[in-house]
Amino acid sequence: MIHRAIGPARTRLVAAVAAVVTVVAGLAVRATAQGSVAKYAGDALYTVLILTLVVLVAPRSRPVAAAGAALAFSWAVEFLQLTGVPAELSGRSVVARLVLGSTFNAPDLLWYAVGAVLGWLAHTSFRRRPAPVSPPVPVSVRVRNGDAR
Repeated sequence: MIHRAIGPARTRLVAAVAAVVTVVAGLAVRATAQGSVAKYAGDALYTVLILTLVVLVAPRSRPVAAAGAALAFSWAVEFLQLTGVPAELSGRSVVARLVLGSTFNAPDLLWYAVGAVLGWLAHTSFRRRPAPVSPPVPVSVRVRNGDAR
């Protein structure tokens, strides 16, 4: 199958829509689920959101690079929680609590990886689209009495 890359403007638009959809999905999970399901789905969606933001900033990034950057950021934030700084900031700001969390939880690392894989799959599927199919071009044109037919 012949493919063509979609342009950066369209990639940014898709990434922006995906970011909004991811936030809505996160809020929906939080409103409808409880316990481990809500927590770990939120972790995966957190990394998906970071991936969409990476693509928004760098629309030509390869899916594996965007997923790797999102995973690295998510893991860095989780390990930062070992210092206590995010907990202190989270006590002062709702935004800090949403972005940085407060306490380290080792299983979160796995769920961030799940989110990176899901985001990678989505980015890969939207990155390339099939090229439009053109009608066949005639190899030769018969010419009779100076008229092309």
